[in-house]
Amino acid sequence: MPARKTTVIGLDIGTTSTIAIAVRVPDEISHMASRPVRLSSPRPGWAEEDPAEWWENTRAVLRETIAALPDGPDSLAGICVTGMLPAVVLLDADGSVLRPSIQQSDGRCGAEVEELRREIDEAAFLKRTGNGVNQQLVAAKLRWIAKHEPDVFARIATVFGSYDYVNWRLTGRRAVEQNWALEAGFTDVATDRIADDLVALAGIPRDAVPDRTVTHEEMGRVSAEAAAATGLPEGLPVFGGAADHIASALAAGIASPGDILLKFGGAGDIVVAADKAKPDARLYLDYHLVPGLYAPNGCMAASGSALNWLAGLIGETDGAERPHVQLDQLAAAVAAGSDGVLCLPYFLGEKTPIHDPLARGTFIGLSLGHGKGHVWRALLEGIAYGFRHHVDVLADMGHAPRRFFASDGGTKSRVWMQIMADVVGAPVQLLDNPYGSSVGAAWVAAMGTGLASDWNGISSLATRGALIEPNPANRTVYDRGYARYQASYEALKPVFAMP
Repeated sequence: MPARKTTVIGLDIGTTSTIAIAVRVPDEISHMASRPVRLSSPRPGWAEEDPAEWWENTRAVLRETIAALPDGPDSLAGICVTGMLPAVVLLDADGSVLRPSIQQSDGRCGAEVEELRREIDEAAFLKRTGNGVNQQLVAAKLRWIAKHEPDVFARIATVFGSYDYVNWRLTGRRAVEQNWALEAGFTDVATDRIADDLVALAGIPRDAVPDRTVTHEEMGRVSAEAAAATGLPEGLPVFGGAADHIASALAAGIASPGDILLKFGGAGDIVVAADKAKPDARLYLDYHLVPGLYAPNGCMAASGSALNWLAGLIGETDGAERPHVQLDQLAAAVAAGSDGVLCLPYFLGEKTPIHDPLARGTFIGLSLGHGKGHVWRALLEGIAYGFRHHVDVLADMGHAPRRFFASDGGTKSRVWMQIMADVVGAPVQLLDNPYGSSVGAAWVAAMGTGLASDWNGISSLATRGALIEPNPANRTVYDRGYARYQASYEALKPVFAMP
């Protein structure tokens, strides 16, 4: 008797890890597998990854996950892929990858952003596309390639994102998911369609951007070739895909005004839910995974990736613990405010809300009396200040915070989460399952296959963990630190812009 198809897979093509989670609907995570991803920054402000590594990781985590299924691969009903947004992957006419991906956190295209600002009406562009003119736009990145890598630009036949690339490897169909197209700056919000004239700003043919798919709709089926490579059943439905931060928001239950998700991944994301599109140039606008809702959000270019970098420089390990754990222990022994050490965490430039690709990571206030714990804690605090900056902007937009939820890998650091609660001055609710993006993607597949019928049903998979209460004794210290954080950027902004 064939196995009942009760299981779906969520696959996350993350900045620092590739993660697969198998979910037996309605409420059981039956297996999780992950592989690390290498982020390359060959020049200041650059962020690149190798799509071939994503695919090799995909093959590995899927094979491991499928081998662990109690009822085997025949129990699978569908798969959905999520990932960082909007990475830029380029294929030639033969389907070969032309260069490493340009990641969403990449800040190389400042000159091209200014070029676009001179050419178009920024206010009209913001109203039409929901997003401002900034380094997130795919048009700006492609203009950089046209200037600096003309041989590559001339061979572009397909432009799409990280999870679009993996979907293509799984199904053979080239398509772009709706939020990739939206944050790329190619979608007219009023029509919910990719507009020819917006694509033309990138200088590429219209057919280089594939058809747009909707997250929860089937975009294809696993091909025979992909089945042999991954262990997935041939013909398994593959759903449209999902931006990782929006998938995490779904997993956290962010669907009501006032609820805010703080996502601690390779980048730092902050997401709210809204029933209307309210474009604001300081932040990004995405579609929520729940049809009919929007998800205003911000993204700090470097969060976990900055910690990984610093841990590689100053961390030590005896093989029993990651250097992050030991550095957290050192940071816990340092007083709030890091004894005057302040960090601007702009190691890849910065995206929202300042949109400054020229900004750089900076430590201020160091003396010979400071140690590793001070530097590590200052970076943890600097990222927390960045989140607080976003909270201020959201409140200014009319999205005043009511509750804070935290997800993804960074929530495993209790030191960091206490700093976060102290900096925003409010309780932070941790989620037991830190892999929110994968869980959200799995639920998209559950809804798409009909195994689930309620978007809110995902709450059974994202149970709440500890509630981190703020320490009132640290409030004054962090209010002053936040003021120094803002003043330091404004003072250094002209310096960052110097040639």
